[in-house]
Amino acid sequence: MENWQRGFVLHRRSYSETSLLVDLFTEETGRLTVLAKGARSKRSSLKSLLQPFTPLLLRWTGRGELKILTKAEAASISLPLQSTALYSGFYINELLMRLLPQETAYVNLFQTYLRCLTALAASPNKVEASLRQFEFELLHAIGYGVDFLHCAGSGEPIDEHMTYRYREEKGFIASLIQDNLTFYGRELLAFDRKEFIEPSVLQAAKRFIRIALKPYLGNKPLKSRELFSQYILYRK
Repeated sequence: MENWQRGFVLHRRSYSETSLLVDLFTEETGRLTVLAKGARSKRSSLKSLLQPFTPLLLRWTGRGELKILTKAEAASISLPLQSTALYSGFYINELLMRLLPQETAYVNLFQTYLRCLTALAASPNKVEASLRQFEFELLHAIGYGVDFLHCAGSGEPIDEHMTYRYREEKGFIASLIQDNLTFYGRELLAFDRKEFIEPSVLQAAKRFIRIALKPYLGNKPLKSRELFSQYILYRK
């Protein structure tokens, strides 16, 4: 690749004695894995540079699945994520790792990801709202289309005063059943507007996202959630 691309490190791991395998999320290529040769050696500046949440300018070469990193520079200083915001950053990185195919461009999602990281760093007290914004945009990006404005059974507009039950691959159907799959119409309308201000809407959005992501994530637990749970226990 001759041109520079903006990107972020999603995950990295040791490779041989001196190198790193680095999973990237880039603006124009999407997610890809590169080999950073010699990045673990004492003289290399790449070891400290190739960290999550640092905006990077990147170049690589190669035609196979594994590319060779040829250049990396910091585009700006690392985003200062701390405590809950930091674990939230790990969480969205893991979602991208698990849900995005290799080398598929998601230009709009890249902008959403950048906005989310910036919001996490600037407003750590609004972590939940930032995450919900990102998750809903991610669902849309991977082709998970849900109509929050119409009843899937009748086609009638969603009534904010009624309750609706979610049915996978169909949508929301008016129902008097009250269980984990039931949502109020006003919550669905807020989902469509991506307005996650009221605590009840935030809670409902989190519940819906877990339901919607489960078919994609399967039964394998998210490591970031486990780490965050351990962090909460440690703080107690």
